[in-house]
Amino acid sequence: MRYHPHMTLRPTKHSLSLHGHRTSVSLEAEFWEAFREIAQEKGMALNELAAEIDDGRTSDEGLASAIRLYVLRHYRGS
Repeated sequence: MRYHPHMTLRPTKHSLSLHGHRTSVSLEAEFWEAFREIAQEKGMALNELAAEIDDGRTSDEGLASAIRLYVLRHYRGS
């Protein structure tokens, strides 16, 4: 993941489909880029990886937070 000066710190909303249900997730551009890169590395569709993360999160953890933590752990190697 590379930092681009034109990327905004303000989260942007994108629609995802989780097990056939549409949902919107707001993430910063850098997290969207990293999330897409990870899905590509794994040979998965973005919606497929999002559904996997959704299945593993606790009920009190938002999906956007779960994705951010997933990305962080991926790049930390944990």
